[in-house]
Amino acid sequence: MTILMFPGQGSQVKGMGKSLFGKFPEVTARASDILGYDIRELCLEDPEKKLGLTQYTQPALFIVNALAWYELRDEGDKAFQPCFALGHSLGEYNALLAAEVFDFEDGLRLVQERGRLMGEADGGGMAAVMAVSPEKILAVLAENRIGDVDLANFNTPDQTVIAGPKEAIATASKALKAEKARVVTLRVSAPFHSRYMADASAAFAGFLEGFRFAPPVFPVIANATARPYGPQETADLLARQISSPVKWAESIRYLMAVDAEPEFKEVNARILTKMVTQIKEKCDPLPAEEIAPAASTTTVKKGAGTEPEPAQYNRMVGNPGFCRRYGLSHPYVAGSMYRGIASKEMVAAMARAGMIAYLGVGELPMDRIASDIRWLAGELGQDLPWGANLLYNARSPQLEEDTVDLYVKYGVRFVEASAYLQMTQALVRYRLSGLKRDHRGKVVCTRHVLGKCSRPEIAEQFMSPAPDRIIQKLLDKGAITPEQAQMAAEVPMASEICVEADSGGHTDMGVPTVLLPAMGMLKERITAGYDYNEPVYMGLGGGIGTPEAAMAAFVMGADFILTGSINQCTVESGCSKTVKTMLQDINVQDTEYAPSGGMFETGAKVQVLRRGVFFPARAKKLHELYTYYDSLADIPEKTARQIQDRYFKRKFESVWDAQRDRLESEGRQDIVANAEASPKQKMALVFRWYFRRATDLAMDGDPGHTVDYQVHTGPALGAFNQWVRGTDLESWQNRHVDRIALKLLDETENLLRKTIKGFLR
Repeated sequence: MTILMFPGQGSQVKGMGKSLFGKFPEVTARASDILGYDIRELCLEDPEKKLGLTQYTQPALFIVNALAWYELRDEGDKAFQPCFALGHSLGEYNALLAAEVFDFEDGLRLVQERGRLMGEADGGGMAAVMAVSPEKILAVLAENRIGDVDLANFNTPDQTVIAGPKEAIATASKALKAEKARVVTLRVSAPFHSRYMADASAAFAGFLEGFRFAPPVFPVIANATARPYGPQETADLLARQISSPVKWAESIRYLMAVDAEPEFKEVNARILTKMVTQIKEKCDPLPAEEIAPAASTTTVKKGAGTEPEPAQYNRMVGNPGFCRRYGLSHPYVAGSMYRGIASKEMVAAMARAGMIAYLGVGELPMDRIASDIRWLAGELGQDLPWGANLLYNARSPQLEEDTVDLYVKYGVRFVEASAYLQMTQALVRYRLSGLKRDHRGKVVCTRHVLGKCSRPEIAEQFMSPAPDRIIQKLLDKGAITPEQAQMAAEVPMASEICVEADSGGHTDMGVPTVLLPAMGMLKERITAGYDYNEPVYMGLGGGIGTPEAAMAAFVMGADFILTGSINQCTVESGCSKTVKTMLQDINVQDTEYAPSGGMFETGAKVQVLRRGVFFPARAKKLHELYTYYDSLADIPEKTARQIQDRYFKRKFESVWDAQRDRLESEGRQDIVANAEASPKQKMALVFRWYFRRATDLAMDGDPGHTVDYQVHTGPALGAFNQWVRGTDLESWQNRHVDRIALKLLDETENLLRKTIKGFLR
């Protein structure tokens, strides 16, 4: 079994390709035309000392590797074709070129953009660590509490490359040298193949959307997985590769398990050959149970037989187009729930199961949001789909702006836009600053917005291009480029809409059988007037907790479903254990509408837990008092005493002091000044304190104040509880968010089959 290998960055030398450019003059000329400079001059003479710069190194290596492959392929009477191919980092593109996944021109354009993005990254470094194992490196990092360093390249059992901020690399190097490791700092501009390349990975993912890839004619091993590419995995794996470690040693061990005596043939260098020798000397093949058959291993050269069919969507419900756009295996979304109830653990579990969840950031401090996002980026990178919530905030638009800054900084590609009454500068900036054109001129969106809405006028805004007035303001500020402003007319604000029916938390109490069909007709009318490159997908959320409800959503035309309440009573939920225990036994009648603390003055409603708590009744009482009286002093003494003694368990003055201190610490002196000048507004702030405290008590699981818990939830959870009663899912300790999602989808399809069969009798 012959295995083809291509080296990556680090193997470049001045003079490379000297014997090849003359043999392939047409290919060389095409390469120079695409790049805009003389590739032969760069490689042979390097007059401006650019060959060592990433944005020049990568295209140069790709071209020379390609020419060396063409020479090898065409020599002799019989064309050479390997059984497998792989490459180290940049070399993987040559492996895919050899396997005819793309042609030379497209491959060079991909590498040119990859080199540009990686060349623009800075602020970090890499070091090669030798004479110790990866396990030992991780142990040293843990012992010294160095959490900012990633293992980037697993080259051999005794050579691992680490990446991270320069200061952290220096600290790690010192600690590793103390353990007898040999450490060599690498001359690179950024921490490649680590979490810190998330932005470049996300941008490249958008660029890749403009390309179409063929199934490989022979298997290619991916750096990111150490397994063969599947027929439709090219774009995903190439985007992942930038921020994922290079699993070189595992890749070789995989091939050793496939064939007992493989022949490794390296093109254009001997670097990888030496690594393979070390791996074969010190490592065993991967265990047989870890060698899963891949569709790509059975492909044959074009023209020699039947090529494999692309992987088929294996769900009978939902829209495969929506899943492809998000990189999902199942048409299922777990919506955000505030205060981290939709936790980072929930988001990660769903991502690993081929679904997407959105981190619930509402009312979380900015440092906590940043910490959770960094954790997700490190845990999942761009390998798997994950997103975060973005909340409309009319009271504090700067908070929305700060959140967008954070998402852009850490490369959050997917946001769930919630509670919007109009499009805002922050949301438009997030969407438009991620626009670009591919080499064919098509607009590519690197940042996706899922707009949740329950009203047609809001849905219309989401499905339309960004408002001109906001585009102009962003352009004037330099927040978007003139090209992005021009592209804005070609894309909707949100390419996905989730129609939100009656649900836990804030709700307009919409009826799904009314809302979804009406919104679907609205979508057809609106999008017909725009020349969008891709369709707008529409899903349904609210009230989905059983197979019957999910089936109804899909039968009505939902491209996907979104769940919320049923996820808060799971192991991964950020709810307290006390709240989860209370929720696992509720029925459909055990929720109630109460005034919203966040929008107290407007009378907006939230749906909350009623069983076992007094919060709904007390919240309504406070809103009635606010509506009827103009100040705290106007409230009858007996009623005021009841509120202070039973609800607040402290005096109004003490509550106001706490509110004033909090607002001033947040820099909201304007609100304090207005409240002290307006008795009515001061009363609202005092009453709103109770809502905040009620949520704090529930989140903390304070056992002495359960009657005051504010728990946002909907009747879908009650229906779910009845569905799983008597099974192992009856206890929340056995409920895992990904497990219940897959069970719900499986049972929905079973029910749909039975229903269809019944209709056909």
